[in-house]
Amino acid sequence: MAETTFTFRLVTPQRLLLEAPVTALQAPGSEGYLGVLAHHAPLITSLRPGRLEVRDEEGKRSFYAVSGGFLEVSGNRATVLADAAEVAGAIDVERAKSALQRAQQRLQNDGAGGDEPIDRERAMRALERAKNRLAAAISERA
Repeated sequence: MAETTFTFRLVTPQRLLLEAPVTALQAPGSEGYLGVLAHHAPLITSLRPGRLEVRDEEGKRSFYAVSGGFLEVSGNRATVLADAAEVAGAIDVERAKSALQRAQQRLQNDGAGGDEPIDRERAMRALERAKNRLAAAISERA
């Protein structure tokens, strides 16, 4: 019988967030979400901000908010090197909502009045991160 698990590692610059045998992984690839199962073909891709879903050996799903990075699949192992990642269940939803509102307001007020113009690209990344964190937190609670 073929093995149905593979080793998954989720690594950030600060720490190893997860290393465990899993049965499935769904990641936000640069061209859209992609799935990984045991014995997947070798692959390297960049990741965009999004929700990472991991299914363990018992079928339990765990969600993480990632803000970009890379995914490598090789030798029945998958490794995500994330710029930043958070366990969805640990995300403070109210704080994430406040960050989303601040980012939206910053973009709406750009150039209005006598204020100094904002770094629009940075503000867009902040908006994307806030949306991503909320989506991951909501997925975990559903």
